[in-house]
Amino acid sequence: MRLFLSIALRHLLARKRQSLVSLAGIIIGVGFFLAISSLMQGSQKDFIKRLVDNAPHITISDTYRDPRLQPAERVYAGSLVGISRVKPLTEVRGIRGYRQIIERLHGMPGVRSSAVLTGQALLSFAGRDQNIVLNGMTPAEIRDITTIEENMKEGSIDDLIANRNGIIVGTELMRTMSLNIGENVTLAASTGQVHTFKIVGVFRTGRSDYDMNQAFADIKKVQAITNRSQRANTIIIKLDDPNQSREVAADLESSFGYKAVSWQESFEDLMNTLVIRNVIMYSVVSAVLIVAAFGIYNVISTIVLEKHRDIAILKSMGFRATDVRRIFVIQGLILGVAGTLLGMPFGSVLMVALSQVSMKPPGVTEAINIPVDWSPVQFLIAASFAMSAAFLASWLPARKGARLLPVDILRGGQ
Repeated sequence: MRLFLSIALRHLLARKRQSLVSLAGIIIGVGFFLAISSLMQGSQKDFIKRLVDNAPHITISDTYRDPRLQPAERVYAGSLVGISRVKPLTEVRGIRGYRQIIERLHGMPGVRSSAVLTGQALLSFAGRDQNIVLNGMTPAEIRDITTIEENMKEGSIDDLIANRNGIIVGTELMRTMSLNIGENVTLAASTGQVHTFKIVGVFRTGRSDYDMNQAFADIKKVQAITNRSQRANTIIIKLDDPNQSREVAADLESSFGYKAVSWQESFEDLMNTLVIRNVIMYSVVSAVLIVAAFGIYNVISTIVLEKHRDIAILKSMGFRATDVRRIFVIQGLILGVAGTLLGMPFGSVLMVALSQVSMKPPGVTEAINIPVDWSPVQFLIAASFAMSAAFLASWLPARKGARLLPVDILRGGQ
């Protein structure tokens, strides 16, 4: 291998200008590959992080994936007589025994859960009304299950724990209704119950519809105003590993019977779109390295054409076709390795420059920085693409050179 490496280096140094041009192509290709792929992956991870952090990993609702069979259908199962217009019994909606389910979930490692009672309410203040979604939760569990505490602008979750008549609302609702923290608002439910709440906290997620329509209060107060004593209609779950949500949701649904939906199922169309987006992205950025690989192909092809006599002499000395092919492949790999090692720092500089760029899209109050993914996977993918392109670019002319017959060359044949 030392002899093969020495011959390969000698051939490359004999054509310094062409070799440097090919090397520069690989460096630029690897750098832009890293910059573009890290930018796309960074934006995707940032989007998924916002999506996963702001939404439960698993949601258990007071519904069933398949409708429950009526007594008549169970008694006359498989009969030829059909019973139509069977009206289900009217019942108070909610998850039965939700406290026992919560206790079982708390005993599972890596699982955090909380019961939620969600209902519609009409918020009234100074003669103005606004329909909101009232989320009743155990105050101590809000900070572990939701990102509301991270998005608090005024007040805290502790204020809601201290004041069970308190309520936390969004900044958009505060602005629209001309509210201030500490003021009392009136909430009326569809049941006719009316209750006065005190604003103890304000959050801002950046989504105007969420900040306008969502509010959080103590679950016992929400149970009272909606006439659903000891009821919850949703259980939200957070996992230490969000990627296991689909499997855990299937296990919970089979255990409890209630419908359990993972975040992957909720956003399945969106996840499929991201996969297609990645395929398109890698196809485009790999084209940069393919173009750079043509430089390697050109250099090695030229060397093969110029070194016919040298190839004949090597074969006459006992070198096999595989040895000749290996020499030219080593040349391509040398350019690939050098281009990758120099291209990664160049790509890192581009990534740092991109991460410093901030922008303020229309309708956004705060400037945001471009997210960049610095995971080692991006560098491994760039190196793999660069080495694969260099290998293929050198393999084709090396294969042609290995097929040359020394007798024809030494006799002056073509």
